[in-house]
Amino acid sequence: MGRAVGEREAVAGGGTRRARAGGSRWRRAALAALVAAAVVLPLSGAARPAIPAPPPAVLAPLTPATLASAYAANRVDAARAAGMAEAHGDRARAATDRALAAPTSRLLHFDGRGPGQVTEVLGDLAHATRVAVLVPGSDTSLDTYGRFRATASALHQRITHETPSGTRTAVVAWLGYRTPATISTTVLTTGRAEQAAPELRAVLRELRAAAGGKPGISLLCHSYGSVVCAAAAPRLAGLGVTDIALVGSPGTGRGSARALRTTARIWAARGSDDWIADVPHVSTTLFGTTVGFGTDPVSPAFGARVFAAGSGGHGDYFAPGSVSLANLARIVLGETGEVTHA
Repeated sequence: MGRAVGEREAVAGGGTRRARAGGSRWRRAALAALVAAAVVLPLSGAARPAIPAPPPAVLAPLTPATLASAYAANRVDAARAAGMAEAHGDRARAATDRALAAPTSRLLHFDGRGPGQVTEVLGDLAHATRVAVLVPGSDTSLDTYGRFRATASALHQRITHETPSGTRTAVVAWLGYRTPATISTTVLTTGRAEQAAPELRAVLRELRAAAGGKPGISLLCHSYGSVVCAAAAPRLAGLGVTDIALVGSPGTGRGSARALRTTARIWAARGSDDWIADVPHVSTTLFGTTVGFGTDPVSPAFGARVFAAGSGGHGDYFAPGSVSLANLARIVLGETGEVTHA
């Protein structure tokens, strides 16, 4: 009888191993398909000519006293870039640059060359005690900046409306790295994120200096931006980051919140209609490259503080009136006890 039981256990164990192997093969196949699509599909599009623009302005170190001059210098650069883009025949880029050159714009950084980079402040950074830094995901550039800025504006309006007495806030839209294309090999690996991490830490140091070294900073990281925040997380000590919120995340490239090696609170959320849930949350080696980002940040295994995001899709986390925006505002304002959980 013992032998029979042993044989049945062996058969059952073999079935379990085959099931696991089958699941692993499916995940690898899914990732392989993503890689193939990422490699093949961009080949069908024509390369876009480079857009000319002046080099970034050379600025004095940022302090509360130098903020105004930095904003002015970057507005001048944006206006020059608008003229060059117009002469180049790119009216859409010229319109974006002109909007950024408006007298009310507060630009910490501006680079209109190529896909473009910009760091824009909404609010009074010099006196802020709470600062939110938005880190965008794939396909974000100056050509799509209006969409990204709208998310920052929605958050700024929400926290301005709800700011407690004695608290001053600012929202920073940080397009400070070359984001990957949604259909590309780069969006499936941590490469761009690792390149972006030092730039994110650098701007955090500048924000602290510009605000007199006093604000608490929340990183709000959307989609691939969550991979960037994870790459930066282990070296955030002394930069005032109190919270990191991962929304619509494909994974972080780390197996758990603890693996981020930061004292900041780690939050995660996903809307019920977000397609990112269908991306395999695995990491594997294909063609000599590690592909995928591992553990799902909203899963218990990751260990983040999971908050409610409502029924929104991948681009709805900052939609005015949404559950997710309300919770993100509470995180930024330090009202963590008011955050509603999924």
